[in-house]
Amino acid sequence: MKLLWLDLNSSYAHSSLALPALHAQLMDNESIEWHKVSATINENPGMTAGEVCHYQPDIVAATCWVFNHEMLMHTLCRIKALLPQCCIILGGPEFLGNNRSFLLKNEFVDCVFRGEGEEMFPKWLKIWNQKEQWSEITGLCFMDEKGVYQDKGLARVQNFGELTPPEESSFFNWDKPFVQLETTRGCFNTCAFCVSGGEKPVRSQPLEKIAERVKNIHAHGIKNIRMLDRTFNYNTRYAKALLELFKTYPDICYHLEIHPALLSQELKNELPTLPKGLLHLEAGIQSLHENVLETSRRKGKLVPSMEGLKYLCTLNNMETHADLIAGLPLYHLEQIFDDIRILAEYHTGEIQLESLKLLPGTEMKRRAKELGIQFSTLPPYEVLATREMTPEELQTARLLSRLLDFFYNAKVWQDLTRKLIIENEDFLHRFLDYLIQLSVIDAPLSLERRGIILYQFCQKAYPKYEEEASQAWIEAGMSLKKQPAERIRTKHVTPPLEWEMSFGNYHEGLRLCKLPLQDGTFIWYGFEMETQGGKPVMKATSKMDSEAFLKA
Repeated sequence: MKLLWLDLNSSYAHSSLALPALHAQLMDNESIEWHKVSATINENPGMTAGEVCHYQPDIVAATCWVFNHEMLMHTLCRIKALLPQCCIILGGPEFLGNNRSFLLKNEFVDCVFRGEGEEMFPKWLKIWNQKEQWSEITGLCFMDEKGVYQDKGLARVQNFGELTPPEESSFFNWDKPFVQLETTRGCFNTCAFCVSGGEKPVRSQPLEKIAERVKNIHAHGIKNIRMLDRTFNYNTRYAKALLELFKTYPDICYHLEIHPALLSQELKNELPTLPKGLLHLEAGIQSLHENVLETSRRKGKLVPSMEGLKYLCTLNNMETHADLIAGLPLYHLEQIFDDIRILAEYHTGEIQLESLKLLPGTEMKRRAKELGIQFSTLPPYEVLATREMTPEELQTARLLSRLLDFFYNAKVWQDLTRKLIIENEDFLHRFLDYLIQLSVIDAPLSLERRGIILYQFCQKAYPKYEEEASQAWIEAGMSLKKQPAERIRTKHVTPPLEWEMSFGNYHEGLRLCKLPLQDGTFIWYGFEMETQGGKPVMKATSKMDSEAFLKA
């Protein structure tokens, strides 16, 4: 029997664990001939379908999720037309709700799995061509021979700790810059907007098994591990044990999702002792308003969440990102602007503003009418309006997210952007209007173009920040011939008798440049002579330049 996995992703930088996770449970089954075809949603579906048909598979399987849904259907309908006898089976988060309408609309799909497939998919493979027995498979949804919808509930892996790790599969992709590692499955939280909100119970893998997996990952030279645990610090004892394991491989950076309201004192004592760069934290916040969080059924009170986040952001040995979700019930646009200012004051590493999507199987989708949410019924199911936000305001929130990604979340412009946000209540509104008027907010922008825009805006709207914009430009290693560096002197520059070093050290081999400031002081930058351009390796400040010293 030939089984072909259609691996359709947003880009080749993304990869799914579904194939290696399932294949790892079936590696000893020699009756199955496995094949894989990889493609992205930007490729021609006819070409991808043709590549699949080349193998003449008996079964075509794939994972369907919100961003590959449309192109996957275009590809699969072509495959079924060319290979009418093949059986098409799908799984993934798109099928956590009622699947009857999907199967009626997409008749070329034979069945779909709801839930976790590692235990049930192998059972289905034994009877894949005996449809009269499909009712025995928990989690399977299909139309029977009489055209009646059959729904076999939700599949949950009973022995999560006993699963063969996906890294042992020959289909595991070691070529990506990071790998995903799932140490727990299920979520204690009940967030109404999340597909994990109903995943109970929380199941964990034995620490000895995780240690072997991390050892294997390290042996492959991987430097980034993205933990798929929904809440890393749900169990303090387990989290501490994992942190001890992570310290064994300090050359790996571990990306974790953490709930700031659940930070125990034990973890607070542990986190500052970790090597710098070992952890990259994603802190779930969603909103800084208690009524919004309560309506969203998110566990953890607001005050402990904010205190926990504030603490995490003070740790200089790791970076903490925070997220907000526009479109949540009771959340107003101006509250989002206010929340961004608070997160900026905390010195959050990144601020991610997402638009709410009502995903299949979530409580919020079931209660959409009751909560006053209007949303698209087609992927990606984005919220279009709420009682609190008009369609125009939700679009403003989307554009505000672009602003944050372009400027706050870009390290070279972050300090200046943060300062502008904190010190000027109207900055975000005015700068967003400016970007919209320039017709650049929805366009791709290089780092250089962003720097020029920010500099020009400061010149016009906040001139007291113009010099800081110039310094940010120079320290980012941008061209000294472009407008933001128009006041810098690069020729015949000699050091003053006295200056105060900000970073680096001066030596005669450096190319020296000076930037005069309005208050009469000077900023000095040193560049390595051997390299063209690049970031300065030295910065200093003086009250006078060399010419003034000579005159004195």
